[in-house]
Amino acid sequence: MAAVTRGSFSALRRLLSQQYRRRCFRLQNFRPVRNLQPLAFTLDRNLQMFSRRTLHSTAVSRGPIVQFKLSDIGEGIMEVTVKEWYVKEGDKVSQFDSICEVQSDKASVTITSRYDGVIRKLYYDVDATALVGKPLVDIETESGSEVIQEEDVVETPAMAREEHTHQEIKGHKTQATPSVRRLAMENNIKLSEVVGTGKDGRILKEDILNFLAKQTGAILPPTPFQEIQTPGPGPAAAARPASTPAAVTPPPSTPRPAFTGKDVTEPLKGFHRAMVKTMTAALMIPHFGYCDEVDLSRLVGLRSELRSVAEGRGVRLSYMPFFIKAASLSLLHFPILNASVDEGCQNITYKASHNIGLAMDTSQGLLVPNVKNVQLLSVFEIAQELNRLQTLGSAGQLGTSDMTGGTFTLSNIGSIGGTYAKPVILPPEVAIGALGKIQVLPRFSTGGQVVPAHIMKVSWSADHRIIDGATMCRFSNLWREYLENPASMVLDLK
Repeated sequence: MAAVTRGSFSALRRLLSQQYRRRCFRLQNFRPVRNLQPLAFTLDRNLQMFSRRTLHSTAVSRGPIVQFKLSDIGEGIMEVTVKEWYVKEGDKVSQFDSICEVQSDKASVTITSRYDGVIRKLYYDVDATALVGKPLVDIETESGSEVIQEEDVVETPAMAREEHTHQEIKGHKTQATPSVRRLAMENNIKLSEVVGTGKDGRILKEDILNFLAKQTGAILPPTPFQEIQTPGPGPAAAARPASTPAAVTPPPSTPRPAFTGKDVTEPLKGFHRAMVKTMTAALMIPHFGYCDEVDLSRLVGLRSELRSVAEGRGVRLSYMPFFIKAASLSLLHFPILNASVDEGCQNITYKASHNIGLAMDTSQGLLVPNVKNVQLLSVFEIAQELNRLQTLGSAGQLGTSDMTGGTFTLSNIGSIGGTYAKPVILPPEVAIGALGKIQVLPRFSTGGQVVPAHIMKVSWSADHRIIDGATMCRFSNLWREYLENPASMVLDLK
């Protein structure tokens, strides 16, 4: 009898399990089982109540949907262009995950998530204009996660961000990841001066880049364009012999080709709009021009010896690291060329760091990133940094920190062509140099013999309001001496 009871109970348990699983998904079809004992019906009611509670808890486990707004980019920029989305609707993201890449007037910036959750809506398409302070995406946050109110997102002028006092975070530990702290240390930024926009005031990489973006911006020349070539006229009619009579019948007229091209009008945006702004400001600067030529024959020999050594270390060694280092050594003697002036030219600031910019021809146009703290770097370290900037420039991934904070600029226009140029100063800087192509030309040696020499033309422009011609000339002479006798650079290297 006991065996029969145990067997009946096992069968009842299996039957109840099947009914429970069925009713967890189809509660509306619930019917009491008539052929079971009252105990089974009581268990079914308990299971139904439990399943309803389970479904209810599942429904409320979804967190609230928050609007992730585009935060302040800096420099008074109120709109950007969405260049690429790294997520799509339905994707799950975590804090600090990349959401999209936007392009401002200064550089490209990667926007990262502040929340853990699921992307529910993208507000902009690729190449659309996104407004600062407006929603960028909707994120359904995870249940139980704390949703931070984005009080510091710019919906007022950018100066409102600067009105935050540092006493608000005084006495509290600054929250930042090691990579963010390293980025701040490399750019000599105190984390206590940065307003964190992450969870619980955490400082994000985006906050450091936005802080840097409020410093001096780079000047971005326009992208060259290709003209539409109209078709040329048809072949000329063959000349008739002289013996033909004077009265000749005109040749049949041939239809002229119709030009089907159409004019295209599009708004200036991104780097082109920055070009308009900065070049308009540059028109207010009285430019002083100075040109000279440099004999690079010894430098050519030195580079050929060091080139294989640098390549053995995985670095491509060009002439630019030598040009940049020679400029930095010369700026130590003429610090006024490594300065900036305010908008009204009432104050001059002598820059401690030599952040020397270099014009690069990229798919986005001519960009001007800069090498930070050249006065502390060796020629090899400068070559490493140039390789990094060139790789990022070719991929269109130059960040705000790479594009801002320049104090002096060299334009290597000779890599494309040309000898002399008239470079335009990038305000608030006060000087710029343009380097022509290197040519092998005949020159007289000290013994009076004609010898081949590697000659490069250089063109300087200086702000004549604070820099006189003699200062620019002496700086150019010292820079030329370092390059014509590269061994002399060793005496001043640090």
